[in-house]
Amino acid sequence: MIENDYLLAWAVYGIAALGCLLVWFRLTRWMWRWLCEPLRVAMTVLLLTPTVVDPGKELFAPAIAITALDLLFGVGNNAWRAVADLALYGMIAMTVYLLAAGLRWLLWRRRGLVEASPASDGNEPTLRERMARGEFGGPQGLRAGPRP
Repeated sequence: MIENDYLLAWAVYGIAALGCLLVWFRLTRWMWRWLCEPLRVAMTVLLLTPTVVDPGKELFAPAIAITALDLLFGVGNNAWRAVADLALYGMIAMTVYLLAAGLRWLLWRRRGLVEASPASDGNEPTLRERMARGEFGGPQGLRAGPRP
């Protein structure tokens, strides 16, 4: 395989992996945020982690493909190296994600406390008082059923 074929194969794999990630993001869109984001990180690591195939030539291949082919055909001894690369990159990616998610949670918590302070003084009018003042435009403003 010449250099151009190697780069072309990686380009085709990269486009296919990004397409698979797009489909995975669409499949996990309906899930709860704290579940779908780690699944997305895990799939990204699985699809985009490279591993060394030939150390002498510095040739790389997708780690998931090397693992699957070595286990399926039993011809190579690169499966453990590929699994180790997947575990290492997965641990790094999950650590970065957990740090970012923790920072986001702290910022949301702080913002929630700041927004909750004006309403906590007890001077907020009740729904009955707001309806008596006519803030909702009479009975039509509170209509819950379908519009005619």
